[in-house]
This record gives sequence, C-alpha cells and structure tokens, in this order.
Amino acid sequence: MIEVNKQGQVWVFAEQHKGKLEDTSLELLSKGRELADTLNVPLAAVLLGDNVSDLCLQLGHYGADKVILAEHPLLEHYQTSSYSKVIDDLIAKHKPQIVLYGATPAGRDLAPRIASAVKAGLTADCTDLQIGNHEVKKTNTTYENLLLQIRPAFGGNIIATIINYDRWPQMATVREGVMPMPEPDATRKAEVIKETVHLTQTDLAIEILAEHMEAKKVDLKASRVIVAGGAGVGSADNFKKIWDLAHCLGGSPGATRAAVDLGFINHDHQIGQTGTTVRPSLYIAVGISGAIQHQAGMIGSQKIIAINNDPKAPIFDVAHYKIVGDLNDVVPMMIKAIKEKV
Repeated sequence: MIEVNKQGQVWVFAEQHKGKLEDTSLELLSKGRELADTLNVPLAAVLLGDNVSDLCLQLGHYGADKVILAEHPLLEHYQTSSYSKVIDDLIAKHKPQIVLYGATPAGRDLAPRIASAVKAGLTADCTDLQIGNHEVKKTNTTYENLLLQIRPAFGGNIIATIINYDRWPQMATVREGVMPMPEPDATRKAEVIKETVHLTQTDLAIEILAEHMEAKKVDLKASRVIVAGGAGVGSADNFKKIWDLAHCLGGSPGATRAAVDLGFINHDHQIGQTGTTVRPSLYIAVGISGAIQHQAGMIGSQKIIAINNDPKAPIFDVAHYKIVGDLNDVVPMMIKAIKEKV
C-alpha cells in the first residue's frame, strides 16, 4: 500500500500507440488540470514508449505541468507486464495522490494490474470526477479533498459516487468522450522528467513481431450531426431510414445497444454507456426510448430532437424538440423537406 500523500501530484497516463497520443488521454488532461488546480498540486502526464519524447511538447500544450518520461526499446509495444512494472516503480517513487487512465482496451487492462500491485482502489468507467469531502459517521471523521469517482451503477439505474480515503493513490478509468477535449495552448511547456527504466526481455510475457490495427469505419466523435436509431425502428431494413436521414443532413448514423444487439447496425455505431460518447451540434433520436445507459453517451449534445410514438418516453425528458409520431411517417417527411430546401 502506498502511503497517503496529500501533496502528491495528479497523474494522467498518456497512452500512445505508434507515436500518436490517444484522444482519451488528452481529454483526461482537461479534467486532470481542473482537479490539480483545485488541490493546488502539479498535473503530470506519464508517458511510456520508445522514441516518444516528441510527444512531451504536445502534452504540455494540453495542460500538463510535468511529463514523466520512461523510454526503453521494450516499451515500444504495449504489454501489461512491462508497462505495469514501470508504472508501479514510478508510483512508489513519486507517490501521486490521483492516477487517471482512459477506459480504452489498454487502460482497462493496465489499471487493475497496477491497483492490485499497489493495493489501491480503482473505479472503472467513470463519467465524472470531482474533489470533495467525505464524513465517516461511525468514527466521526471527515476526510477532505478526496477524489469523488462518479459512474453509473446497477445497470445504469443509479449514479454512484465512489471514494477511497485510506488506500492511495486514488485511481479511476474514464470513458472516452465524457470529458471535453481541451484547447491546446502553444505557449505552455511542461517540465520533462526522464526516468531510468529497468527492464529485460524476461519481464515480457510475449514477443510482439507485428501489430495490425483495424480502423473504425465511422468516427462518431467527430460528427457534428448524428441520427441515431433504437429498437423502436423495428428492423434492419427499416433502419435504412436512419441512414437516409443522416446522409441528407451530412451526418453519421448512430444506434442504441438494443439496435446493435438486434443486428440493425454494427457496433462501431453504438452510442451510450457501453458505446461511444458523443457531443454533436445536432442529435436526432429515432425510435429510442431513452434509457439512462443511452443518455450517458449523448446528453452533451447541443441540440436534441426526439421522435417517438410514446409521449411518455424518457428521451423526451432530455430533448429540446419533441416529435410524437410514427417514425415511418415522420422521417420520410423530414427527408423530403430537407431535399426540397436544398
């Protein structure tokens, strides 16, 4: 267990692949900056890899005060054993009070291993992070300036706030897209702290000969307009109306988990707690009831239009414009009106 250090830094694991930083890491720097300023401590990005020092400048632009840089040929490719060993050693040396990871495949793999090694708590898939106090009534003790780790629980039916007051560092993984991407400031520069890495080939469980990554077919996060369909669309054939409306508006088609599970569209288009979190200028929800799990992925949209034949559908509680009607009538009318105006 790492000693509680109230003056410890706030850390963000700066995940990179082939010399490119993951968007989630940059988003986390925005929230990390806020947390560090509240605690009046430095914000540090932890960067592992081989020949990745060029990324330190970018991390500074996005808000990091310091970059803890660990470079080694055996860190070129992500592996759980090597990355966790290096970060375990860094935590023992620097004693940060908060460590944040993106809830990416690598982050979800790495964070639990580190939490187990340092005997600290870990909250997965957070949707918000705040600093606050916690009172233990049994002992009449108040713990100040703790990390409040906020996430949906019990299938998304409640929002839970989780705290670790006696086992540090406080650690959390954060879902992609739930934190806003900060605006880079080219005048900011981070102090680079180069760390010596002690690794041998025996520390790696496998040898990676080649790495192939399949690019996503759709980038929902970059879409300014999204038309999303739910189970209420009815069928894969009927889902073509969602595609047509999206294309008319120059946007992208999205879907709920229910629509994906029914085979209406592939998982790349899924929005919600177990999909992508989006913040488009316009979000049109078609045949979507509006369960909290889906709302978690689209509630940040600037304008929300909901089309549903159930006037009591929960999606109407968050929609700016509400259309009660049959999507088979409403959507073709919208497409016709858009085409005529164009």
